[in-house]
This record gives sequence, structure tokens and C-alpha cells, in this order.
Amino acid sequence: MTGRELLAEKDVREAIAAGRKRIVVSAGAIVTSLAGEAARASGVEIVRGEVGAPSATASPSTAPRGGEQRTVAFGSDHGGFQLKQTLIAFAGSLGYGVIDLGTKEEEPCDYPDFAHAVAKAVAGGKAWRGVAIDGAGIGSAIVANKVPGVRAACCHNEFVARNSREHNDANVLTLGSRVTGVEVCKEILRIWLDSSFSGGRHKGRVDKITGVERSYTK
Repeated sequence: MTGRELLAEKDVREAIAAGRKRIVVSAGAIVTSLAGEAARASGVEIVRGEVGAPSATASPSTAPRGGEQRTVAFGSDHGGFQLKQTLIAFAGSLGYGVIDLGTKEEEPCDYPDFAHAVAKAVAGGKAWRGVAIDGAGIGSAIVANKVPGVRAACCHNEFVARNSREHNDANVLTLGSRVTGVEVCKEILRIWLDSSFSGGRHKGRVDKITGVERSYTK
């Protein structure tokens, strides 16, 4: 391992999906041949800065892809209240619109009520995506996945967040305030909001998920 920054094809394609036309890397960064080809084919400029300059993936994008504001619905129980407030502010700083569906205080309440509200907002088209938070993230995922049209994923790290979007086209993210740190949750959210569904072979699998759902909702 050289310790040098690496710009791979995947990083370039993420920048393209986010609508970016310029990628800044450090002066000594390694740019793979596939990354260079992807950038040239899409008209993306790779700029080498000073040694130690932040990479294209080091900081979050400042606005949703396509330049449009996309609305994210947030909901939590009392255990997730503080994390919800932090993530609402964070999503706003990235350029997303937000809807706060509660809870609005830390008095004990029931996570199914708020996870359901988030899922309904997404399924009904009121929100582009949704985020539901409780202590572990599991209960909210179970509730949200009862709503037709919702694919909720409980994510505890960045890899799972990206996978849930690229492979499963998840439209609701659930988080556990008692199992994942705030800064990790912020990075999970950033990646999850910024990642696109890969389609291809994954589309057929997601279609099968929809098929199972429809077989029980006729």
C-alpha cells in the first residue's frame, strides 16, 4: 500500500451521477485508466491540486443530482429524536428539502407511528425518499416494509448504505441511534442519498421483490 489517494472508475461514475463536471484530486493521486476513460467519455474534468488536497469523494455534494431539490421525509421515536434533528440539518446543508414527521420531543412514543408516516410519504409521492430512526433501526424497517411500494433498508455502515441503493433500490433508510454513531450516520445518509440504482441484473431481482409484494396485496 502506498497511502496515495486512488481515483477509481466507481468514483468518477458517482460524480457523474451527481451531476458534477469537475473532480479535484491531490497532486500525487493515482487515477486508474478506467477512471480516466469514464471521465473523458462524459466530459468530466479531473483536476490535480496540491498534495493533500481533498478528493472528489472526501466531501459531500452540495446539491441533489440534476440540480433539483428532492424532498426527504424524516421520522423517529423518542430514542431517535436527537439524531433525527441532526440529520435533518445535515440533509438541508446538502441541498435536500426535508419534511419532519415527528416526533417533535423526547417524550416516550411508539416507533411504528413515525416509521409508518415516513413510509406513507414515500409511497404516496409526498417525499422522494425517507429516513426512519429508532434505537436499533430494525423495528422501523419492519414497519416501513409493510407499506406497498416501500423498500426499507436498515443500514449500520457505509457499504450497506451504498449496496441498498445500488442493488436493492431502497427508498427508505432506517437507522439505529443506539448502535451507530452520529458521524457515521451522517456519512451513511450522504452516501445513501447520493447513490443511484444500478439497474441491469439488479432490476430483475427488485422486480421479483415487487412481484412477491403484489401477490399478497391483490
